[in-house]
Amino acid sequence: MPNLLHVYTGDGKGKSTAAMGLATRMLGYDKQVLIIQFMKQGNSGELKSLKKLGATVYPAPSMNKFTYQMDEEEIEKTAQDMRDAISDMVIQVRKLQPALTVLDELAVAMAYRMVPKDDGFRLIDAALESGDVVVTGRGASPELIEKAAYVSIITPQKHPFDDGIAARKGIEW
Repeated sequence: MPNLLHVYTGDGKGKSTAAMGLATRMLGYDKQVLIIQFMKQGNSGELKSLKKLGATVYPAPSMNKFTYQMDEEEIEKTAQDMRDAISDMVIQVRKLQPALTVLDELAVAMAYRMVPKDDGFRLIDAALESGDVVVTGRGASPELIEKAAYVSIITPQKHPFDDGIAARKGIEW
């Protein structure tokens, strides 16, 4: 059976949540799952739960600010940290050989050029050698969408943030 690429993109809430749901399903069958989060702090509730269920979480370079809050020097430092980590991520994928690799927010990291397109596809291809791969994030490129077997575009209809309600622990993170 082929290993397939799943892409969850769009401006709506639920891309990472869908990916983590798929990770939970795979763990339910005692399969190896690797999760790498880009563009996040690495402290979300789903990571805590998935680690308890047996997922391996790669400690990708974390971000303490959104890109729009960073100056040029901070953006370049963050991008360099991510670029430097890609080769080690590929090594970890090949070592672990997960049945599912979740590359959370890789699409947006590639769109913002924090991860060069070639490096992003190198990581995806390495992960596809052993299992399915999920890439989440806004702004998935046409090349990423073309490569995928599954594409879900999440569009918002209504969100509490529009009414001034901030992100809530346990719901948005």
